[in-house]
Amino acid sequence: MDMRTITENRTPEDQRAFVCEFLGTLVLVFFAVGAAVLSGQYIGTLGIALAFGLILLAIAYAFGPISGSHVNPAVTLGMLAARRITVRTAVEYWIAQFLGAIVGAALLLLVAKQVPGLQTHGAFGTNGYGYRSAVGINIFGSFVAELIMTFLLVFMYLAVTHRIALIGFAGLPIGMAYAVIHLVGIPLTGTGVNPARSLAPALFAGSPPLTQVWLFLVAPLVGAVLAALVHEVTHPALAAIRAARASAAEAETAARAVGQEG
Repeated sequence: MDMRTITENRTPEDQRAFVCEFLGTLVLVFFAVGAAVLSGQYIGTLGIALAFGLILLAIAYAFGPISGSHVNPAVTLGMLAARRITVRTAVEYWIAQFLGAIVGAALLLLVAKQVPGLQTHGAFGTNGYGYRSAVGINIFGSFVAELIMTFLLVFMYLAVTHRIALIGFAGLPIGMAYAVIHLVGIPLTGTGVNPARSLAPALFAGSPPLTQVWLFLVAPLVGAVLAALVHEVTHPALAAIRAARASAAEAETAARAVGQEG
């Protein structure tokens, strides 16, 4: 599926959502991962965690009303599992997110290469376990940690969003949760909780991160599905209402598309 296929026969709202997810993920990777790569020794774990939380908060206010500001394939999977979006929308979001993350990582690498002596091979803000973890956490502990941290993030999205959009102060608890997740997760795994954010830097960092990146693709997706299942239990009436609204909105979108084709 190429860019032309994605945008054909789509409403302007759908196209704007795709662009927002692309740009949002690009910005998240460049600035948040950039805080770890370029400024980590100056700002420390707390500074990096705040960078992730604050940039997600900013993205939520900028793009949340349009696309929901997922900027994370795990969040999109959670929305899909909760029946907030269609499979086609989810696939388009995933494409936008991975493309945005790769472009953001490439731009970050371009800047990093201008810093004399800065090490990027095997590092570059990537995630890891075992010898690549600051505390030496093993593979099982890393999987559980990534699952639980992603569970919290996706659950927060599901709890505060209206169908898909982030409106009002909804971005605030999400940004705060993301910062707390990084405070806990940075010493453990470097904090993935986002397959696009984990994969993109690993592509430019060489073999050590790439051999472990599978965990940071799988664990967040499992955590996202669990979050959607638990949300159905804890917020059953709300979940049903939002699912009904989502179905109605999708039907309206399909009707508009048919009308435009006619």
